[in-house]
Amino acid sequence: MTEFGCIADDFTGATDLAGNLVATGRRAVVTIGVPRTPVPDADAVVVALKTRTVAADRAVAAALDAHRALARLGCERFWFKYCSTFDSTPHGNIGPVADALLEATGSPWTIACPAFPDTGRTVYQGHLFVGDRLLADSGMRHHPLTPMGDSDLVRVLGAQSGHRVGLLPYAALQAGDPAVRDHLAGLTADGVRIVVTDTLTHQDLTTVERATRQLPLVTGGSGLALALPHQPTEAADIDVAPGPTAVLAGSVSDTTLAQIEHARARLPHRRIDPTTLLSEPEPVIADTVAWAREHLTAGRNVLVHSADARSEVAAAQRRFGTERIADAMERALARCARELADSGVRRFVVAGGETSGAVVEALGLRFLRIGPAIAPGVPWTAAERHGRTINLALKSGNFGAADLFTTAEAYL
Repeated sequence: MTEFGCIADDFTGATDLAGNLVATGRRAVVTIGVPRTPVPDADAVVVALKTRTVAADRAVAAALDAHRALARLGCERFWFKYCSTFDSTPHGNIGPVADALLEATGSPWTIACPAFPDTGRTVYQGHLFVGDRLLADSGMRHHPLTPMGDSDLVRVLGAQSGHRVGLLPYAALQAGDPAVRDHLAGLTADGVRIVVTDTLTHQDLTTVERATRQLPLVTGGSGLALALPHQPTEAADIDVAPGPTAVLAGSVSDTTLAQIEHARARLPHRRIDPTTLLSEPEPVIADTVAWAREHLTAGRNVLVHSADARSEVAAAQRRFGTERIADAMERALARCARELADSGVRRFVVAGGETSGAVVEALGLRFLRIGPAIAPGVPWTAAERHGRTINLALKSGNFGAADLFTTAEAYL
């Protein structure tokens, strides 16, 4: 029996959650899209979707399709995984998908717990913090696809959901398990069906996990997975491919820009200029692949990225439009990955949820096995492509230390 059936709204979120489940002793496998064929045996199956920025009705349909497939696999509980920075379009998609899964699973209520203290994501009085800053004051306010201008999750989710949204406050968590149970009982008796949970520490996550262990559905980030009771098991082990690594960075988050700056001083690097890409996509991609292949063949890791500074991103968005730039860059990096893989490159680090989804789809992968973590929420994975092992680390734009691109190989 599979313990958890998980639905992730992007590919980095899927490997993030799977990696944390592995850290608690569970065998986890990520499926690329809704599984239509037999799935490798695992305690948790995580379906990687690419629905964070699509229309809400499409996101709901995809999530329900994934739920049906997971239910057929015999999953006992369900998990809707979204980003720890609550990335969402103004009218969804977190609320509409949570509403649909509440009905599909028969769960009387559920939680919204995006917090991941190990990565600096905490919630206090319903307000989400990134490090020591409110979400709306962090770099997420500049996100090109899901800019977050409101830190109050009760208000944000209340505008998206058709159900009443309440709060499990820090004071109740500090008062202990009986107080938590009483507070949740009061909220649900009053008609609340989605409860945002304050969370400042790992111990708070543990309290939330104990209080919600019987729910058919939980929603949130991957931090809650680390609070699950640990199961004895062997360490995560994956096949490791030989050769150098290609780093493909499509994210323009503050964290990724710092990682790019660090890597540029240490790796051969090339920025794909958006203006040239839009006017001459084929020559740009061909030149980039040829340049990368030359260095990789010589045994050197390379970095291909979309921006050096936020000012470049803003200028391109003003000139060409946010969605047009993002789509062109995702497709270009995905093409680079496929052509490099076709020429024998077998290790990739990919930064950005949308970029990761585009790369994995371009490579035609079906399943990802979860291996060791490079950073909290960023595991190495292994997949089979044309009968050969390929390793990928899919990194959320906001995760990892500044040296992640240059130290990733050490964890394989």
